[in-house]
Amino acid sequence: MGAGTTLEEVLTWHPHWDVWLAVAFLSFGYAYAIRRIGPLVVEPGEEVAPRRKVVWWYLGVASLWVVSDWPIHDLAEGSSYAFHMVEHLVLTLVSAPLLLLGTPAWLARALVVGTRIEGLAKVLTRPITAFLLYNVVFVFSHWPVMVELMVTNTIAHFLIHLAMFGSGLVMWVPVLSPIPDVLPRLSRPGQMLYLMAHSVAPIIPASFLTFGRRAIYPVYEGMPNILGVSTADDQAIAGLIMKIAGGLLLWVVITVIFRRWWGEHRAGEVEDLRRWREVEAQLRGE
Repeated sequence: MGAGTTLEEVLTWHPHWDVWLAVAFLSFGYAYAIRRIGPLVVEPGEEVAPRRKVVWWYLGVASLWVVSDWPIHDLAEGSSYAFHMVEHLVLTLVSAPLLLLGTPAWLARALVVGTRIEGLAKVLTRPITAFLLYNVVFVFSHWPVMVELMVTNTIAHFLIHLAMFGSGLVMWVPVLSPIPDVLPRLSRPGQMLYLMAHSVAPIIPASFLTFGRRAIYPVYEGMPNILGVSTADDQAIAGLIMKIAGGLLLWVVITVIFRRWWGEHRAGEVEDLRRWREVEAQLRGE
């Protein structure tokens, strides 16, 4: 893909066999793990994988497939940077958290605890480290040189997207860690503040894209833009997607966390009131 590619070529269906292979590995590997390995390692009577976790996992795999295969991947490489932005946000803010939500604790332990990556994982998933890593990778991957490399080199595209997805997993661990005793989660208020910081961080790069008067990514000039806009307008749309769609996704999660935290807080107050009434009743000899 690239300059000189026609829109008809971009829109002609063709599979990306590397993506299909990765999707098959994640799908069948997970099914094998919960059917064959899980029953051998969980405690008697313990559920291997609740239905909701299975749903989360396969939704995560499906989201990876949608943005990494035709047509979104091809539009991102050969037509519109706005689609490239959609690809990046889904990889880091949709696929990564869904896969974490779908990972049972026993499976996460098998992959992390006692392995060579355990020490590294403990360091990288500390909130400040995770925040810096994710945002450095995110900004780096939107640097013009890197964007041109992704569009013109298939291997570079794969490696940079892999780095983005990996940083997305690291970024979500302080909120969604499947093994909080090993890789700790923040408190509910801490999770909200952490995600608020992530929603603010893209303001500067998004502003460069949205309000730039010239094309920051000249590699897209000459491409058949499916949106029918100029390269500069296309990158402005990408900037709006980065800020608005990315921020909206994070604030939806913040809202869910707040509701759960408030519910837990209220439940605690009710329980404290019940216990106090029991004490009062005992003091009155009732």
